[in-house]
Amino acid sequence: MRDFDYRDAPKKLLTPEILKLFAQLYEHKGKQELFIEANIDELKTLLNVALIQSTSSSNRIEGIYTSDKRMEELVNEKSEPRNRSEQEIAGYRFVLSTIHESYEYINLNPNIILQLHRDLYSYADVGGTFKNTDNIIQETDESGNKKVRFTPVKAYETKDAIERLCNNFKEAWYENKIDKIILIPMFILDFLCIHPFNDGNGRMSRLLTLLLFYKAGFIVGKYVSMEMLIEKTKDTYYEALLESSTHWHEGTNNYEPFVKYYLGILLKAYNEFEERVEHLKQRSLSKTERIKNLIEKKVGKITKKEILDFCPDISKVTIERTLTELVKKGEITKVGAGPNTAYVRS
Repeated sequence: MRDFDYRDAPKKLLTPEILKLFAQLYEHKGKQELFIEANIDELKTLLNVALIQSTSSSNRIEGIYTSDKRMEELVNEKSEPRNRSEQEIAGYRFVLSTIHESYEYINLNPNIILQLHRDLYSYADVGGTFKNTDNIIQETDESGNKKVRFTPVKAYETKDAIERLCNNFKEAWYENKIDKIILIPMFILDFLCIHPFNDGNGRMSRLLTLLLFYKAGFIVGKYVSMEMLIEKTKDTYYEALLESSTHWHEGTNNYEPFVKYYLGILLKAYNEFEERVEHLKQRSLSKTERIKNLIEKKVGKITKKEILDFCPDISKVTIERTLTELVKKGEITKVGAGPNTAYVRS
């Protein structure tokens, strides 16, 4: 059965590229507390927006959708779920909130993983147990032909595999000889290769990623949705996952592509976090001026959704009215149509 080596295998990943990512991430982590202490009001706005974006993106990756209006109502607990998709969305929001509020007190072990999965399906009452049938990970090509990408651990081996995974990971975590931010994506890759549940493995992997990064002191995911960044780079995510899971059962797989991908996502989240806080600090300017400043700083096209992400305190109606006025004045140009509509400086 596959072993989980978190002592020697991580040492092979200390390449110049990954060490450079380490340096950048720890520099951002050092500034993290200063931002949090100095910008309490701005962070409350980012926190609520990230909660909605994380819940929406993580479920959309798995093909679970609802309208923007319903998503906001469900995340803000202003409505009860009306169907299976909304039940899963509400469950994700519940677990995400638990992690945000209590990550310091959640210690990773098989029972905790089962309990989080139970809560993920708390509105559907089908979670909290490991898979009872073997599963496969497959893809469908443009012609509709299905192809097996990976065969996970068999159902009868799952409980033992998760126990050994957690035990070996915790030993390395508390020994503190290997940097935690290299252990985390390794653990997540192994979790995905075990694929311990009949359903919900992808969403559980993203929730566990946040939990472990928070416990390691990297809490940017509370303010900028890492799930949204993964959704935006979904093809790259699946490529890295495929590359790093090849020969996993033989224990000769290469973790590097998946580790680099996740560290890159974490770095992107920190860059966006600092940009958004700085932008929110411009509230003394008029809303029109803030939107204009954002467009002027953007290289190339900018979409209405990107403006909404960076200006969560400005309403959609105000942004649309401002864009229309700027187009009429000739200060910006509208390009594309429908969902592809964007704007560029004239």
